[in-house]
This record gives sequence, structure tokens and C-alpha cells, in this order.
Amino acid sequence: MDTAKLRQCLAAALLCAGAFTPSPLTAEPAALRGYNAPIGESSISGISSGAFMAVQFGTAWSSVIKGVGVVAGGPYWCAKADAIAWSLWYLGGPASRAEGACLKGPASELTLSDFTAKADAEASAGGIDPLDNLGGQKIYLFHGYNDSKVARAATDAAADFYRHYLGDANRGNLFYQTTLGAGHSFVVAKPAGGLNACNANQSPFINQCGYDQAGIILQHIYGRLNPPNPGQLAGTVKIFDQSIYTKPLPPDSLSLDDRGYVFVPKDCEQESARCRIHVALHGCKQDEGEVKRQFVDDAGYNAWADNNHLIVLYPQTKVSRFWPTNWYACWDWWGYVDYLDSYVTKSGPQVKAIKAMLDALTAGAAPPDETPASFPAAPDGLAVIDTSDTAADLVWSPVAGATTYRVSRASADGAFQTIREVAGPSFGDSGLTPQTTYRWHVSAIANGAAGPTSVDTAATTRATPAPCGSPGSCPVSK
Repeated sequence: MDTAKLRQCLAAALLCAGAFTPSPLTAEPAALRGYNAPIGESSISGISSGAFMAVQFGTAWSSVIKGVGVVAGGPYWCAKADAIAWSLWYLGGPASRAEGACLKGPASELTLSDFTAKADAEASAGGIDPLDNLGGQKIYLFHGYNDSKVARAATDAAADFYRHYLGDANRGNLFYQTTLGAGHSFVVAKPAGGLNACNANQSPFINQCGYDQAGIILQHIYGRLNPPNPGQLAGTVKIFDQSIYTKPLPPDSLSLDDRGYVFVPKDCEQESARCRIHVALHGCKQDEGEVKRQFVDDAGYNAWADNNHLIVLYPQTKVSRFWPTNWYACWDWWGYVDYLDSYVTKSGPQVKAIKAMLDALTAGAAPPDETPASFPAAPDGLAVIDTSDTAADLVWSPVAGATTYRVSRASADGAFQTIREVAGPSFGDSGLTPQTTYRWHVSAIANGAAGPTSVDTAATTRATPAPCGSPGSCPVSK
């Protein structure tokens, strides 16, 4: 045999050997690392099917979720899926309801007592956490009036669900934005290549509206944050193996991808750094298979997380054309995985997978530092980060030792009046008049004593959008 042929044989042998030799990059699946991140400081948000899942997960695990962001989503158990409903598959079953009333309305088909009765029954049976926890959650809801995919009636029903459990005492935990002309999308402030105009209803479902939705969600949940990183991020987007968190089932059986993503700020890599976890759920047709990493990279969460010790978890679904049937890579909010009603409980297959990921990320949490209550200082950084026509979203920096905060409001030139005490450094002030200027200040309370008031801040509510019967073509107000 000549030298050339010998080289070819050796090369072929090496290639064959390499095919059966595990690569050091793939020999062990990439697991999520545990960080010093208390699980009770975790939060979740989502768009469209991700919003429905965020409501389900935040309700099922309300003991560990302190805030929920709902963008173009609806209430808990909207599709009313259970074994009996699925037995009526020939009438369409829960899938038909999901595509019908839950996306299109009308409001008369979205009865609050149906959803609260289901939640109450699951809580009584231990399928979900006690619903008293919902009273302490911070809730952000959004519906763009150019949304042609999900009707406002669905998000109104989600708002009603939360108001039921928040009660009057905690109504300031909720802020609902309905005055932006966004289409069906997650909304960003700055133009970016490949993203849509504000009123669009198409892939990648990330629209430029001059509105920093990620920052508003995170601050409504956690209070005033440092500004987002405007340049190159110091943190890193990491890939992890989702199959570790679906065992003993393979991800395909849950319509989940083999891999997910997590953004970790550089500071959080240090064991001494105390961080928090936010779970961001994409919508239908927003998975990696459809839009690659656009939701992970362009939704705006990472820039805020980079400067604020926030780790962002991005679980990924995938298209499943046979079993389970999920043609658009939606999250399971109508029971398509097992044709039961477990999807809205702790035992729901996708809920369990997300919780396993959250458990892994928070496994390194250290005991919290105990801050003794003392006469509190005045809150810093009071700001109005968003307004609708009838509401304003206030945030401020937390005060060490504060148990609650007292919020006072005045007209443009009137006297201040106390309107509410609230736990946590944010407040959704509702019942306001459109196109009207208000002022606010806040004081912290510890041991029953109120500290000095903050510096005043002022804002003017937006105009009420004109009625428009053709979402997608309605004028976008500035």
C-alpha cells in the first residue's frame, strides 16, 4: 500500500474512532449551578402562552414567587381543562376554549368565579400553595390595544383574578397598563435590528414602542433598581441541559427543548454576592427553534439584570407535532401534555420542570442577614416609572428595617393625603383621572413608627385611547 492510501486509511480510522469517543464538551450534561439566591426572592413573567404559564406557576408556587409579570395573558385555569373536559374532545375540549374565549373573549365567557373556585379547590387539596400568599405578590399586567391575538377581555380577567386575592388592602400591589398601542408583543424601548414596529402582530413578537417593559416589570416587583447597563454586558448567557430537570421523562414528552438559557451577572459568580432569580417565559413561536435567541438577547431583561444582581432564567419549549401536540411551541396552559388538570398545579409536568430549574439555581443560598428594625430613614429614589390613563406605578429604594411604607398623594397644587400603606417598595396607584398631574411622597414604617417622608415626585396620567375596532391598525399614541 502506498503512503497516500495509508494516510487515508488512518484518517478514516481516526474519524470512526472519534465518532464513538465522547467529546469532553458533551460527555456530561451542563447542569445549572447553585447561586447565593434565596428562592423566596424569585419572580416570574411571560408573554402570551408564557404569561398564562407565569400566572399558573406564580399561583401554584406563591410561597416562593414574590412577583408576576403578565403580558398579553389571561387568568388561572382559563381553558378549564380537566379529564372530563378532555373527554369531550369531539366538541373541541379545552383546546377549543383556549383558542376561543381565552384569546378572543367575550368577557361574558370569562367568569371570575370559575377561576377562583378552581384555585380555591386546588389550594384546599394541597395541589397549590395557600392563596393568602397572592396578597403579598407584586403584579404587573399589560395589554396593548393593537393586540390582534389576545383580546383585552382575557387580560382583564387576569386582573380580576388577582384583585380577588389581593383584596382592597393590597390593591396597590397591582399595576395594569392598557394605554399603549402595542401589538401582540413584548415591548422594548430602543430600536434593534430585526424587531417590529409598535403595532405589529408578527414574529419575533418583540416591538419597539419606546417603552422599557422588562425594566418596569422588574422594578414593580423589586423596587427601584440601578439603571440598565447601556453597553457591553459583563454577565454571560449560558446554555444548560433541560433534560436534567424533566427526569425521568425526556424533554420531548413535555414539549420542552433539550436546552435552555440563563443570564448570570458577573457579580453573581462570587459566592459572597447575594442575587435574585427572575424567570422569563417566551410566548408561542418565540422559542429558539423559531426566533433563535432573539427573546433571550433582545427582550431587555439582561441589561437590567447585569447591574442589579439578577439572574434571568429562560426555559425553552419546542414544537411537538405528534405527542404531545403543540405546533407553535406554546407553554402548556390548556393541558396538552397529559390531558388532565395538573398543568395548573405543582404536579404539572412543565411547572415541575421550571421549579426544578429554580431549585437548582437557588441551591447555594446563604441564610439572610437579619436587619434589626429601627427608626427608618426617608426612602430614596422615589419615581413614577409608568402611567396609564387611570393609574401610576411608583417605585423607590428599599429602606433597611422597614415593615411597610406609607404612600401619600396630592393634586398638582393641593395638600397631601395618605392613601395607603403597602409592603414592598412599589405601589400601583389606581382610580386616577386621565391627563391629570399628581404628586406623591412616601415614608417608611418600622416598629409602628413612620420615618421622614421622601422627596416629592410628580407625573401626569396618559390620555384614554380612542376606541378602535381593528387592533393592528389603531393609531399609536405618543
